[in-house]
Amino acid sequence: MLHFINNFLVFYYISLTDLKFSLIKEEYFSLLVIILIASLLSFIILILSYFLVIQKPESEKLSTYECGFEPYEDARLQFDVKFYLIAILFLVFDLETIFIYPWCISISQLNMVGFWSMIDFIFELGIGLFYVWKLGALSWD
Repeated sequence: MLHFINNFLVFYYISLTDLKFSLIKEEYFSLLVIILIASLLSFIILILSYFLVIQKPESEKLSTYECGFEPYEDARLQFDVKFYLIAILFLVFDLETIFIYPWCISISQLNMVGFWSMIDFIFELGIGLFYVWKLGALSWD
């Protein structure tokens, strides 16, 4: 693994030193450094947490479930469709709100078409939420 990382760093160091004003050196080198630091720090924390922890497992800790009681039903029971429906609706509305963040940041630089396009998007999102609400998909009854 260390040999691979060493070859990777040497390859990118050589390619970055050969290209004086390349896009990789200008824009992506800092991203590469951040990814390498994050990977190295994650690896160090993982290794240190394994060696520094006091490992004295108890019988309760080694049991199948730590919650305190044994399972009383089969794990293959069918769930109600409402759980899946709520999860899918959460994902849909949560992912659609991600499009609002860049709009909020760059709203001062948008023209009227960009502004009204997002207003239309928010309006359609509200119509979808109202439809799901009236359909009763958000109620647990």
